[in-house]
Amino acid sequence: MAKTKPTYVCGACGARTPQWQGQCPACQAWNTLELAASALSLPAARSAPAAKAASRTVTEITQESESRAVSGIGELDRVLGGGLVAGSVILLGGDPGIGKSTLLLQAADALSRDRPVLYASGEESVRQVALRARRLGLESGTLRLVAETRVEAILEEALSARASVLVVDSIQTMHTELSESSPGSAVQVRESAARLVRFAKDTATTVLIIGHVTKEGLIAGPRILEHMVDTVLYFESDPGSRFRVVRAVKNRFGAANEIGVFAMVEQGLKEVRNPSALFLSRPETNVPGSVVTVAREGSRPLLVELQALVDEAQGMSPRRVAVGFEGGRLALLLAVLHRHGGISTSGQDVFVNVVGGVRIGETAADLPAVLAVLSSLRNRPVAKDTVCFGELGLTGEIRPVPFGEERLREAAKQGFKRALVPTANAPRRPVEGIEVTGVARLEHALAAAF
Repeated sequence: MAKTKPTYVCGACGARTPQWQGQCPACQAWNTLELAASALSLPAARSAPAAKAASRTVTEITQESESRAVSGIGELDRVLGGGLVAGSVILLGGDPGIGKSTLLLQAADALSRDRPVLYASGEESVRQVALRARRLGLESGTLRLVAETRVEAILEEALSARASVLVVDSIQTMHTELSESSPGSAVQVRESAARLVRFAKDTATTVLIIGHVTKEGLIAGPRILEHMVDTVLYFESDPGSRFRVVRAVKNRFGAANEIGVFAMVEQGLKEVRNPSALFLSRPETNVPGSVVTVAREGSRPLLVELQALVDEAQGMSPRRVAVGFEGGRLALLLAVLHRHGGISTSGQDVFVNVVGGVRIGETAADLPAVLAVLSSLRNRPVAKDTVCFGELGLTGEIRPVPFGEERLREAAKQGFKRALVPTANAPRRPVEGIEVTGVARLEHALAAAF
């Protein structure tokens, strides 16, 4: 029998080298090479001959309607694009204690009512998972639990139970016989995920994987993990807040950047069906520095409040601080306000905050941010029943944003009576319940707002 030669695999880029080195020759990362066992040296690999891949044309493949399994949690189904697709692999990441296991346990319990579901935990015993399920009021009696960290054993149990949905909690605790590395290492995470992905595609089983995150907020392990799965979801929340946002950063079966909003209560995670009302808890009287805009998260228009505070600079250099808003863009907008609006903020500290912990990454918040800054600077409030959106160009023009009419309908539904929007976004037919004013340039918007 030929002796198996050792192979070292880079945990950052996956490159292989026959000798250990301190620095990966491919990606130049330090201390990422780990010893990987050759698949040919394993009995399972020797006994199972490789099957020949048979190619087929597109017309030879039977056209079947895309079947989705509804999880019973509307906000989760929205983020996934309508439900779980058979054979898909979903990766859910988030900070410790944010509710990843709670959400998937609730979804697994709801799915188990009409299909076999297996929940595999590598962090808790089956008794601990059962106690948590009872505390959440989950008493379906059909959800199967297993405490196991070996991927091969989990897949055997899933086949034995004929599970159509498999939940793995978490990928960092799993290990496979194909690698001799310790659980949680880059090699083990990649190889374990590869086994789960292949199992999902071969058996049409939906696999949901929980992943831990690093201090930077990224899923721990090699970045290739996010490329291997079909959908990547991230849990987001502000410290101390009971509200949670699940955001899809990748989705092969739906829209990316779709969000679902939840509230953490004693019975677990509860859906927030009208998040616009949640983020609009404003005072009864008009206050300077507050403007409401309509952001778009995925396919959902969402009303959020932007607040600005302008005060005399407390140091030699004025501060520009943005929370939930891009700091570099705030400096750009202040320059446009000075050049085309004739209003200077030099010698002033400027702070902009998006209320509720929401992060706005689109340019539709340009005009609201400028109006909020001017409102605080002049100590003149914008009318409480006014909503606005629009992109601000460097030459002072107000540029249109996508889905303007849908944003206006959402604002009207929430009780707003007046809208300040780009001229190109003004609807041809009036929107019931709201008066729309179109503006083409910054100076026109400032005159219309105040």
